[in-house]
Amino acid sequence: MPTDEQAPSRMDWVPDIEDRAKPVYLAIADAIGDDIRAGRLVPGQRLPPQRTLAERIGIDFTTVSRAYGEARDRGLVDARVGQGTFVRANVRPGARPGPAGTMTSPTLSPATTGPSAAHPGTAAGSLVDMTMNQPPLPESQDLLQRMHQGMAGVASGLALPDLLHYPEAGGPREERAAGARWLRDRLPNLPVERVLVTPGTQGALLALLTTLARPGDTVCAEALTYPGFRAVAAQLGLRVVGVPMDADGIDPDALRAVLAQHRPKALYCIPTFHNPTTATMPVERRAAVVAAARDHGVPIIEDDIYGTLPEDSPPPLAAFAPEITFHIAGLAKCVSPMLRVAYVAVPDARQALRVSAAQRGTTLMASPLAAAIARRWIEDGTAAAIRDGIRAEAMERRALAESLLPPGSAVTKREAFHLWLGLPESWTRGEFAAHLRARGIAAVTADAFATTSDVPQALRVCLGAPASREDTRRVLHVLAEALDLIPAAAGVVI
Repeated sequence: MPTDEQAPSRMDWVPDIEDRAKPVYLAIADAIGDDIRAGRLVPGQRLPPQRTLAERIGIDFTTVSRAYGEARDRGLVDARVGQGTFVRANVRPGARPGPAGTMTSPTLSPATTGPSAAHPGTAAGSLVDMTMNQPPLPESQDLLQRMHQGMAGVASGLALPDLLHYPEAGGPREERAAGARWLRDRLPNLPVERVLVTPGTQGALLALLTTLARPGDTVCAEALTYPGFRAVAAQLGLRVVGVPMDADGIDPDALRAVLAQHRPKALYCIPTFHNPTTATMPVERRAAVVAAARDHGVPIIEDDIYGTLPEDSPPPLAAFAPEITFHIAGLAKCVSPMLRVAYVAVPDARQALRVSAAQRGTTLMASPLAAAIARRWIEDGTAAAIRDGIRAEAMERRALAESLLPPGSAVTKREAFHLWLGLPESWTRGEFAAHLRARGIAAVTADAFATTSDVPQALRVCLGAPASREDTRRVLHVLAEALDLIPAAAGVVI
């Protein structure tokens, strides 16, 4: 293998993934293998840093991280702590690296077998993907049957013309009315004219940022924020400035300083069960954040995707300042990721027209079938029952985490299904993530969320990903064991 001095230093490689009908992270890993075989990537060549490649092809950091992890598992690349990711020597596509640089088949190597190493709930060699913050499946079989019957009822009850045409931008009135009904506990007396239906939170963010900002403008967000927001901002050519946080979310004094210095076009934040830290702003903090934004004339994009999960949630920011707040209530976390539907409460009818026009020019519409299922479930109470089931299961899994993980190692909330895992000084986040992956668990490091250079040694762990509570227990045992190790004892080179 060439030395670092001999290896090609060019890092302008871009994967060809346009015509690959598979998840993007797998398409990138396939492209790495294809380009190695074609000689476009050579042994020792350094791949672009993950953040750089994500920005270059307009996707989020997490996807690139998964792609490089997949390529590493296939034996195509090596990751060197503090140096980067490099094409391996003597690559045999389909193989993966074993102990001491040897190559093994694409299953768990002997060094990573055993009760803590295999997939903590299914067949050996598979992966518990805890990188996506998905809700746990409710335990109730009756509820699952109710969901299935509801979907079948919608499909059989809709006339084909209702599905085989483009609805009006922002959604037809009956779908907006369903959104107003879903939001009534959070925003009472919300007029239907102020509600829009979008294809998920991501679609809402794209429409809102397109409305509120132009390429080259600045927007601000928490110092740690949802990677999907960062991805949309990068795609639109917007600069993201991070605002310092504490245990209660955005620091209002720091926010005022950022607003005065940078004059952003919008503030994006997640006030309830913040992603990734689970911080929830108390009422006083919400009032202070809203006051800062109002004083500086900055509109707020409030991502309230977790807002209905707590049994006792503070009022949303939109309740404090409806005239400047764009409130997004997605269904993916509190009902189902299957429903790529979000309801957006906008300040007034004029803004509804502007956002609808932006949606028409970007994502166009929510799926009529998904919106119809959401409407049916909201109207007959199924959506609320699913939300309650998710909440109950999240509480059970959170209790498991509290009982099994070292005290003080993780931050979460009672009804949240993700936790923010702080690492002891012996571990770096990259080393810890690699250690978990070798044992069949994928988690996201703080890098994916950072909007400043101050990146904590922490990971987000999704407790909703394992298929059952027993699988969750096994994953938590692996995490607890890893936290008690030091990297050298865990077989990690430092």
